[in-house]
Amino acid sequence: MENDKLQPQRFELKYLVNEDVALAMRDFVRSYLVPDEFAAKSATLSYPNHSLYLDSDDLQLYWDVINGNKNRHKLRLRFYDDNPAAPVFFEIKRRSDNAILKERGAVRREFVPTLLAGQLPAPNHLVSSNPKHLSAVQNFCRLMHDGRARLKTHVRYQREAWMSVEDNSVRVTFDRDVYSAPHTEPVVTTRLENFVKPWGDLVILELKFTGRFPNWFFEMVRLFNVMQCGVAKYAEGVALLGEEQLNPLFHQPEAADQVEKFLREHRNPRRDGTTPNEDKGKLVWTTS
Repeated sequence: MENDKLQPQRFELKYLVNEDVALAMRDFVRSYLVPDEFAAKSATLSYPNHSLYLDSDDLQLYWDVINGNKNRHKLRLRFYDDNPAAPVFFEIKRRSDNAILKERGAVRREFVPTLLAGQLPAPNHLVSSNPKHLSAVQNFCRLMHDGRARLKTHVRYQREAWMSVEDNSVRVTFDRDVYSAPHTEPVVTTRLENFVKPWGDLVILELKFTGRFPNWFFEMVRLFNVMQCGVAKYAEGVALLGEEQLNPLFHQPEAADQVEKFLREHRNPRRDGTTPNEDKGKLVWTTS
């Protein structure tokens, strides 16, 4: 845990591409980056990623995304498998205008229900003795309490991740097979039920950097003719699942047209995980 390679502050650019383009871009990326330590161990260069997202009953964090608030945050639990000995990361992901700020602490899995129930975090709840991990979990619990947030959804996908050789200042990730499902119980599991697949077979490309925008990023975007778009895994999952599944106080919102516009601008995600025949072989992007 002391070698946690989290980028605490960075910029992110997101794109939607089809699989053929993603594979071609991988060949371009490998000239500059190497697979991260988890991707390098996999024959497919990818590994499962699971996130349990929290929100208030009126889904305030979801509506912050729908309304396009420039300063907002997400609360999520990140884990990778069902190993009871593996930690669960309590993460805060903040957006401040165009910058992304993240902090997280690794919690022992057996203490996850305790912390979600409102108990204050203690050093023995954490895997690492590093003070920044305890501080991160304390901040998480404060935001959870203040926002009356609790578990709402489970997002799962396969991540192919590439990173700079010397450090983690530049990362490129390809996320495939993104699923979203309701999840309201304090149980850490990789199982999903009643899920949707927001982007079908499309691949989410993310370019992440902590300093200057790399020149080769610009060249790659130009070469493959892709356009930056909005890709919000939590919000688009909620919009597609239906707010009524997650909000016990649900009533048809006056801003329902905003959700419709949000989905339309994000290429109208589909439940069946397929893309229309006319879209196959083409680049797909949004303008938000």
